[in-house]
Amino acid sequence: MKFINIAHDPWHTVGGEDGPIPHPQPKDHLLLTLEQWHAVRETWPAGLAVGVILPNSVDVETLAADLPRLSLVALQFPKWVDGRAYTQARLLRVRYQFKGQIRATGEALVDMLPLMQRTGFDAVALRRDQSREAAERALGFFAGHYQGAIGEARPVFARPAATGGADFINAGAAI
Repeated sequence: MKFINIAHDPWHTVGGEDGPIPHPQPKDHLLLTLEQWHAVRETWPAGLAVGVILPNSVDVETLAADLPRLSLVALQFPKWVDGRAYTQARLLRVRYQFKGQIRATGEALVDMLPLMQRTGFDAVALRRDQSREAAERALGFFAGHYQGAIGEARPVFARPAATGGADFINAGAAI
């Protein structure tokens, strides 16, 4: 998992005094709102890296045709109790085979990181009061998971012994 330091992030939003600029000029590493992207996607140069901020209330299918052109999709957690972005990330990875960066933004808390990683997120901009050190520890809390995930879709009982499936089951039986 990549931890984003906003001060050193190459990705930048384009805003004005009254909010996002409706038709931003093409530039490398712009992180656009969905509305901005829809306004410029027909004229956006192919060689420029571009990302889109997708609200968690919007269906991922809205971006399906544009995903090959995107380098980053930023998914929002407006509240830590709102988990719709987990589903969006999983759909991007599994259904749409998105290979770019999926970034968690907003109320991204340390406790959420293991599930973020399992559902397809590969980067996170932690909420300001969260510690990167605690986040790195949280990612190492669990040696394995019984259910399938993005990295390994099969549940542990369906995995061959060579991949650690049998070891995981046997370790649980010893408890």
